[in-house]
Amino acid sequence: MSNPENPRAVPGDNSGEAPTVAGDQLKSILERIERLEEDKAAIAADIKDIYAEAKGVGFETKVIRKLVALRKQDQDDRAEFMAKLDLYASALGMRNVFA
Repeated sequence: MSNPENPRAVPGDNSGEAPTVAGDQLKSILERIERLEEDKAAIAADIKDIYAEAKGVGFETKVIRKLVALRKQDQDDRAEFMAKLDLYASALGMRNVFA
């Protein structure tokens, strides 16, 4: 399947030819992903600023991060996790961890 004119060519490679619809579509997809990656970076920076703000007013960011993760969970999943956490803590002799 190699091209004798271009030994590095791969099937579907349009080297030296006019761009194809597939090439235009691929370029469009890549550009959209790149824009979203930029947006994601901006949002991550905003979130970092909010955690810094929380820390600045005296909140423990480690606890806030855990609360954010717990709030993402379904209520039943969260209850099951908390029950297991309590059970495991009790098994280790860590009574009244949440009291």
